[in-house]
Amino acid sequence: MWSPDSFLQQLYDHTIQTHPTTYDSQWKINLKSDLQESLGDFTNFKVGLEPSTLEIIELDGYMRLRVELATGPDLKMPVYVLLPTSKSEGKRPAVLALHGHGYGSKEIVGLHPGGMENRGEPGIHKNFAVELVKKGVVVVAPELIGIGDRKLDANRNSELVKANSCFELASQLLLVNKTLAGLRVFECRRVLDYIEGLTDIDREKIGCMGLSGGALVAAFTSALDERIKATVISGYTNTFKGSIMSRRHCLDNYLPGILQYAELPELIGLSSPKPLFIEAGYDDHLFPMNEVQVALSTLKNIYKSEKALDSLSYHFFDGGHEICGEKSISWLVNSLIQEGR
Repeated sequence: MWSPDSFLQQLYDHTIQTHPTTYDSQWKINLKSDLQESLGDFTNFKVGLEPSTLEIIELDGYMRLRVELATGPDLKMPVYVLLPTSKSEGKRPAVLALHGHGYGSKEIVGLHPGGMENRGEPGIHKNFAVELVKKGVVVVAPELIGIGDRKLDANRNSELVKANSCFELASQLLLVNKTLAGLRVFECRRVLDYIEGLTDIDREKIGCMGLSGGALVAAFTSALDERIKATVISGYTNTFKGSIMSRRHCLDNYLPGILQYAELPELIGLSSPKPLFIEAGYDDHLFPMNEVQVALSTLKNIYKSEKALDSLSYHFFDGGHEICGEKSISWLVNSLIQEGR
């Protein structure tokens, strides 16, 4: 037998045997450091945000702004900002809303790829940013680098509307000891800087919600940035072994050396004891349900170790690789409203 399957299995088994089995405060400190190192260091790329408003559209119950931010040298990021127009007694909660693979932030704010209003089926993202703003929270939806309007020039004229530049970006970043996931997390933390500067935002009530590749960024940003107070992860919670390693995934999922320190559930669990909501479809072919259950068991142990099991919630729904929102959206809004009381 010449296939390397057995070798890879033994290598995986040997590697995870070194993982800690107790989740104390020192474990969290160490793993956060390991995660940051694996993602790559982008701190020297920080520049002034220089926000500028590109457009303002009045819609039913909210306003939609498109804003441009500078996130790094020669890096510009378009961001949709959804502002409720209903009266508020005080400052509002805010949500960082992160799209997955597809045609970008337009897909979660109710637009077609060309920018026209989408009056038809919303697709797997279910316009979740719009659903959130309708509940009275400010929503900020950045365009993740490599997707939508932020593709490389070589991919910009592809006939496939959902084409992306993830492989090209991720592979080149790996050659300089950085990762695409790390760059996206870095940029989202800059978006958090922008959110904090909004005058009608309660800085103690900032949440995050993402689907798939956006959920990856949501999970790791929440793990590393205490400004995020509650997080919804949809279509991503799993194990590396059961999902990322079991098929050909986007290269943005691969972090150098990370399995030396933790499996995926432990990385997601770094958000503990902050409120965390796991949403997963029974028929998600990319992140299979049996491994969702394995991951959830680990998450429960992590949250138990901090006496915060009540802060961990989940919803498994009849569906595939998609946002559901039946419970997660209200959970996130309610968690933020309660934060700081």
